[in-house]
Amino acid sequence: MFVGHFAPALIVAARPRAAGLGTLFVAAQLVDIGFAALLIPGVEAMRIAPGITAMNPMDLYHMPYTHSLLGAGLWGLLFGLIVWAATRRREAAIGAAIVVVSHWFIDLLVHIPDLTLFGAPPKIGLGLWNHPLVAMPLEVALVGGALAYYASRTRDPAGNGRLWALAALLALVQAINWFGPQESAYSLAIPATMLFAYALLSLAAWWAGRTRAPLSHS
Repeated sequence: MFVGHFAPALIVAARPRAAGLGTLFVAAQLVDIGFAALLIPGVEAMRIAPGITAMNPMDLYHMPYTHSLLGAGLWGLLFGLIVWAATRRREAAIGAAIVVVSHWFIDLLVHIPDLTLFGAPPKIGLGLWNHPLVAMPLEVALVGGALAYYASRTRDPAGNGRLWALAALLALVQAINWFGPQESAYSLAIPATMLFAYALLSLAAWWAGRTRAPLSHS
């Protein structure tokens, strides 16, 4: 799952006192941002194992601090506290924390058993990455439905051009993720690319959301 993780961010961003869309895009991928950052010094680890799943070759064999439910909860708590300190809005902080933790539950659907509850076995995962005819439409439905919801619950006086641009960028990066060339071996280019992609998408979300406001009935 990649852009599907942004669905909770779009839904929460439609709330009147929510954090900004750019902030919530960071929240949606904070677990993976942390994972990429921890890959660089080797605190967490992965390897490339072609054929390990039908959709990607990533063997995510050691990620106790980011992809355990406990770890995701702690990341969510920390991010929520940061949002509260920046905004002094309880609703914004709670919403951001929920978006962070949602990452683990969405991953649970697609990952093979490499997630944990507390950082140690048993490892769990429902494995939809082995069923692309299910996983791919699910991802499109999640982010497409969330974009439609966000568009219907917010308004930009200048129209929806920025939101359409964000949608196009999400479609592009997802297509690259699905159909682009894959690494044959692990290198630092993998976490670097992850961090670049998350920064780009969060910046685009900030740009798309900065002129939108929730409708009064949201």
